[in-house]
Amino acid sequence: MTLTPTATDSAAPGPAPAPTAEPAQPAAPLEVSGRDFPTNRGGLCRKGWTSASLLHHNGRVTEPLLKGSDGVHQPISWDQALMLIAAAVKDTQKQHGNDAVGVFGGGGLTNEKAYLLGKFARLALRTSRIDYNGRFCMSSAAAAGNRAFGVDRGLPFPVTDLDTASVILMLGSNVAETMPPFVPHLQGARDAGGLIVVDPRRSATAALTSDGGGLHLQPTPGTDLALLLGISHVVVHEGLVDAEFIAAKTTGYAAVVRSLNAFWPERVQTITGVPANLIRETARRLVHGARTGGSYILSGRGVEQHVDGTDTATAAINLSLLLGLPGSARSGYGTLTGQGNGQGGREHGQKSDQLPGYRKITDPAARAHIAQVWGIDESLIPGPGLPAVELLKSLGKPDGVRCLFVHGANVVVSAPDTNAVTAGLRALDFLVVCDFFMSETAAEADLVLPVTQWAEEEGTLTNLEGRVIRRRKALNPPPGVRSELWLMARLAEILEAPSTFSDDPETVFEELRLASAGGLADYSGIDYAMLDRGEAAYWPFPVGSAGTPRLFGDGFAHADGRAVMVPVTPSRRADRSFADESLALATGRLLEHYQSGSQTRRVEALMASQPQARLLIHPGTAASRGIADGEYATVTNERGEVLCRAELSNSVRPDTVFLPFHFPGQENANRLTEAATDPISGMPEFKTSRVWVKKAAATPVAATAVGVRMLVNVKEAL
Repeated sequence: MTLTPTATDSAAPGPAPAPTAEPAQPAAPLEVSGRDFPTNRGGLCRKGWTSASLLHHNGRVTEPLLKGSDGVHQPISWDQALMLIAAAVKDTQKQHGNDAVGVFGGGGLTNEKAYLLGKFARLALRTSRIDYNGRFCMSSAAAAGNRAFGVDRGLPFPVTDLDTASVILMLGSNVAETMPPFVPHLQGARDAGGLIVVDPRRSATAALTSDGGGLHLQPTPGTDLALLLGISHVVVHEGLVDAEFIAAKTTGYAAVVRSLNAFWPERVQTITGVPANLIRETARRLVHGARTGGSYILSGRGVEQHVDGTDTATAAINLSLLLGLPGSARSGYGTLTGQGNGQGGREHGQKSDQLPGYRKITDPAARAHIAQVWGIDESLIPGPGLPAVELLKSLGKPDGVRCLFVHGANVVVSAPDTNAVTAGLRALDFLVVCDFFMSETAAEADLVLPVTQWAEEEGTLTNLEGRVIRRRKALNPPPGVRSELWLMARLAEILEAPSTFSDDPETVFEELRLASAGGLADYSGIDYAMLDRGEAAYWPFPVGSAGTPRLFGDGFAHADGRAVMVPVTPSRRADRSFADESLALATGRLLEHYQSGSQTRRVEALMASQPQARLLIHPGTAASRGIADGEYATVTNERGEVLCRAELSNSVRPDTVFLPFHFPGQENANRLTEAATDPISGMPEFKTSRVWVKKAAATPVAATAVGVRMLVNVKEAL
């Protein structure tokens, strides 16, 4: 996107201006316009079009804020803030050990900040306790990709390859609302009648199948794995397998075939509710597409945010391998990345088990390489820490994290079982939150540090295709706001960390290049100059190469060059069918809001359109509980209670209700979600929680609270 001052005659979208050391401050308000770029072709969603309004928002945090004994945050100087942090770290570690200090990062951080945050945690804070909110988003898909292919890159092909597909199977992704600029890439499959969407809800994306003969498969929540096994069963037992591909490029086929025997379509129908004829039709269309115009299988969070998310993603990969899709010139498998830097954020060290370049922290060769780049003894690099949910569960415990840094995350709204998470934050000895606004998590902090927004910083991001993109500074931040690179560099100096810590993004990127060299996510052949020239840079991009827009053409990333097929089956824990009056709660996004809503709930236009959470409930289900459209309902389980308006809709199944997860307080859907996790990826069970729904006893205070919140947001925006 391009950021320009608003003018009477707006110019046509074009390339961004060359960066300058100190961008001039615009005389007019800023606006965002689309750029002609392959992934979005100049299109932006509502969140993108309105994003500039946050750059000069009156609610912006512009100086360090320390919480007093009265619970009120008051401004202090940066020197005071740095000294307080250093003292808290030293005191905590003296009393409780190095791992009593923790770091929670974010998938929206630039590559440079994500890289330096991992280094900062391990060398300056000397802790293993670092993880990030991508564990809530991409971890199951990443684990499945690594297991099957030996590498995790969301799309192992350019997104434009989808344009010529005749069949696309979309698994648990509502791109029409979450990624609207992605939708045009589905048009070829829609025109061919080959768009197939799997979603328990009649989402906006599922509605795209209505014209042209597409299919919407609407399984019982939590049964996606069984559905995929049923489709694979048809491929195998109708003799539709790409036998040549299987023999030449995979291992594990025989075991997978045996595991499919129990999942014939009629049985799968009883599990999922999807008619057997649609299961067969889906398999046959995928095969036909692979042999003619091209077939793609794309997975999203809807099938991955489960306790069996890794196995479900693996089942999707197995299906793609049976069809011979990965590595094909006209077909493929991929997973869709949601956060601003969801791909790059998980590559360079802010995960608990990872070092830069997508290296395993337990690999002796990886540790030796990184130690050499950092100029330290390998023994100074801690071992693996705790994945996000376990890290949050440890907060405030005697042997857990007692001092926490939060960067680019709002866990009070976004984490599972947020009541327990909030209690953990309040039990900490010291909480530091870096943010642009006083988010719900920042409100709990002892110290809030104001940091730069996207238009105020240089750096790089890696998109869902593995393409590295430059972020250019367009304006200076408000006085008092600092880059997180500056913060980490200053604290590393005060804490007498080994190695060097620069606050210059390009210098950090140059070190990242060296650290990533030879790793799966190799950036060593990429530099700022080539990105500023507009050259496409897809990793792996070793020095001397031209990058890798398409993976797997010459084999997979395992030592033998073959993909690994892993037999999977639904676990008893994954059986989420409810026999009593309870319902299945699914959570997800709205077109107008993003993630925890900390930013989008401060945009007047977006809040006017979607000011509060609404519980989507089937009319028959609502009638049985005496709930009318627009009335308030309570949604409860053993973890908490949500109070919100009901919206009657035939888009949800009678056994299911849907809540967006962007809202705080009594509308917070994650009060109800469970902190149970996938045993492989650490992904929480976000998508299928058991809840009870009833009509609210009376019109709640919520109705007034929403109006007050809207008024506050509007006043802040003026």
